[in-house]
Amino acid sequence: MTLSLEGRFHAPNLDDEFFPGHSGHYDMLFGDVANGMFALDRFMLIRILMTVILCVFFAVGMRNPKLVPSGFQNVVEYFLDFVRIHIAEDILGKKEGRRFLPIIATTFFAVIAMNIPAVIPGLNVSPNARIGFPIALAVLGYITMIYAGVKRYGAGKFLKSSVVIPNLPPLLHILVVPIEFLSTFIIRPVTLALRLMANFLAGHLILVLLYSATNFFFWQLNGWTAVSGVTIIAAVAFSLYECIVIFLQAYIFALLVAVYVELSLHADSH
Repeated sequence: MTLSLEGRFHAPNLDDEFFPGHSGHYDMLFGDVANGMFALDRFMLIRILMTVILCVFFAVGMRNPKLVPSGFQNVVEYFLDFVRIHIAEDILGKKEGRRFLPIIATTFFAVIAMNIPAVIPGLNVSPNARIGFPIALAVLGYITMIYAGVKRYGAGKFLKSSVVIPNLPPLLHILVVPIEFLSTFIIRPVTLALRLMANFLAGHLILVLLYSATNFFFWQLNGWTAVSGVTIIAAVAFSLYECIVIFLQAYIFALLVAVYVELSLHADSH
């Protein structure tokens, strides 16, 4: 009889998927190349798959664009217009919104594409549940934020405008300047990455626990078997909730990037 039929419970193991190679073993594609530097585990393969799907989505939708969109082009343009109107232009205005739309749209669609595998059977995990890709997106947003401020004010004036609050007593600057620097240039990118990663890591663990508990209770074949009905309903309900989180986290991430760019463009307006 298999372990599942015996009704044995197995807690989720983070070691192999979330900390690959930490033990020095690289049991994955290209794991023996350059000490695992180019190894492709399940997370990386899902990232590659979703990147290809995202590229195909836009390539097919915009392969022959018409002035009056129809069919699949209409779907693609609907999503692009959502990002343009409800994120970029709402926060930055029409001129700056169009200027920074490529970065904001790329961020939004990259996040949502990497979130979707969390609820796809067979994939069952978002690549954003591991910190690497959220860091890459946060760095992109951070560079865009810095670029926007430096381009408008110059490096020195942008830094001063970002950390120095005018009309404060001189002694307070000793306290306020480090706090403003930490808040603006350190906490912003760190919280962007951690928020995205933590939401999908927590969601993944909750789903694993709920489905594992369903399996455990179901095969008890006694009074506890009825509990499996509760846990499977909870698992399905949480999966539906994850569908909302998939979109919401992409929206929040792109929105915050736009907000940080806006703050950089008006750094002298404390």
